Amino acid sequence: MAIFPQTQQTRRAQQSPLPIPAAERLPSLRYIGPNWYATVMGTAIVASAGVALPVHVPGLRTACTVVWALAALALATVLVARTGHWIAHRDQARGHLLDPAVAPFYGCLSMALLAVGGSSMVVGKDVIGHGAALALDVVLYTAGTLIGLGAAVAIPYLMVVRHRIEPGTASPVWLLPVVAPMVSAALGPLLVPELPAGQWREALLLACYAMFGLSLLATLVMLPLIFARLVHQGPLPLALTPTLFLVLGPLGQSTTAVNQLADVAPGAIGAPYASGLGVFAVLYGVPVMGFALLWLALAVALVVRAARNGMTFGMTWWGFTFPVGTCVTGAAGLARHTGLTAYTWLAVALYVLLVAAWAVAGARTLRGLFSGALLAAPQAPAPVTARTT
Repeated sequence: MAIFPQTQQTRRAQQSPLPIPAAERLPSLRYIGPNWYATVMGTAIVASAGVALPVHVPGLRTACTVVWALAALALATVLVARTGHWIAHRDQARGHLLDPAVAPFYGCLSMALLAVGGSSMVVGKDVIGHGAALALDVVLYTAGTLIGLGAAVAIPYLMVVRHRIEPGTASPVWLLPVVAPMVSAALGPLLVPELPAGQWREALLLACYAMFGLSLLATLVMLPLIFARLVHQGPLPLALTPTLFLVLGPLGQSTTAVNQLADVAPGAIGAPYASGLGVFAVLYGVPVMGFALLWLALAVALVVRAARNGMTFGMTWWGFTFPVGTCVTGAAGLARHTGLTAYTWLAVALYVLLVAAWAVAGARTLRGLFSGALLAAPQAPAPVTARTT
């Protein structure tokens, strides 16, 4: 017989299991960061860009439909994984928000939702029907736009008040939260014709132009910092070199946006403005696409240099996909509005590059998942060394 009687609190303590440490709950999800949404973006753009090509390729639309289904499945999978990450590893999730190298990737959530919603309207409707595709796009577009606008404010706010960023360390990933509203501007035209004529259509059209301006001006603020960092500090670390392709995102997406908006403007706004927006699409898109090709050449040269110096696969390789896909849709829009065959072949060439990059990144990602390498704790980046030629 016990000397002291057990109290109710003692019995409850004996019966209740000890709390499981955060690191031991769903350990495979601990390092699933917001950068995983890039896999969804890169897959969805393959489908959207494929059907946007101004040429007919037998079997391409069917292949794009399959890729759209993969993108939708990937979105659902990553959403579940990220939810589990926040539930089981809230300390790590908060750490991501306070890490200036990771926090900008929260813009990828918005773009993943938008990309799948937009591809549902252009190719997914072949499978699920126009009504279901429209409903899905409305939900994903609304959620993606609100999240994107929130990230465009919240992440720069954290950069100012919480992050400690050293001078000369600007990164192309800084563009991710501010480019998300540009994706909304480019995909909003898919919904403009679905709204009642009059105020509703005009409101969405002008809202898209407002988001276009928001993202463009923010990009113009950040891009000089990124180029200055390259000039003064030298090439990026090998693992981050693929992020140079992220600069193509706002360039190609803005060109896509002005061309898509010009297509729907006649049914949403008065004739003088509608025709002017059509002119603006060409006057803006042609020089910006020229700069995009210049940056593409520079980025390719630096990636080749990094590969020769031992660059290995990382999730940053998904930066080769979505930004290039936006240039495909931008070139396709210019081909549609100018009638130049040169833009048609440019769109085709960029799409071939996109598919090749997506296939390589996808295969290497699956290999890393099966081996567990991509689920392990990230290694500390190697120190920046002196420039080499």
